[in-house]
Amino acid sequence: MSHTILVVTASMFGKQGQSSQLVSRTLESLKDNYPDAEVNYRDLASEPVPHLDAERFQSFLTPEEDLNAEQKAALNHSNELIDELKQADVVVLGVPMYNFGIPSVLKAYFDHIARAGITFRYTENGPEGLLEDRPVYILAARGGMYANTPNDSQTPYLRSFLNFLGLKDLHFVYAEGLNMGDDQKQNALEEAHERIEAVTV
Repeated sequence: MSHTILVVTASMFGKQGQSSQLVSRTLESLKDNYPDAEVNYRDLASEPVPHLDAERFQSFLTPEEDLNAEQKAALNHSNELIDELKQADVVVLGVPMYNFGIPSVLKAYFDHIARAGITFRYTENGPEGLLEDRPVYILAARGGMYANTPNDSQTPYLRSFLNFLGLKDLHFVYAEGLNMGDDQKQNALEEAHERIEAVTV
């Protein structure tokens, strides 16, 4: 049985970014469990998803026969992102920290995959995620030390958002203090590599 891994990266430094390198390490580790997996890459830094504006949002709400050309293109783009996610057996997210938060390109991507009636719905008991659960590996690279502190806005946001869509099998890997000297960087990356090996067994 073939599997598909969806890789979403958001580092402004591309493949040289620390989060992207942790993603590559994770893919190597996943090969044992998914030796024949097809890997789909979405690099949001080199091909950013447009930020959500009123017209793009309206395209999600308007009957398809009433859409103009620009709205049809926006809807098709959103549908493509969602289909890509639905088809993935495993999701790998590379998440650098920029100014205490996730990259804006990743937020734009999230805004296009959160679609009422498609990836979530509201019920009398509250919101319900409509995506089938699957493993999600989140590789978080930070220049300072933030995990388990009030300044880590990423972890609670990512957990809340992904849970909202129905994705609850989340595995966080942190590499922190990467700008706090060579020794700290080396130790952080070694610990992250060990964590990757542990969570991808």
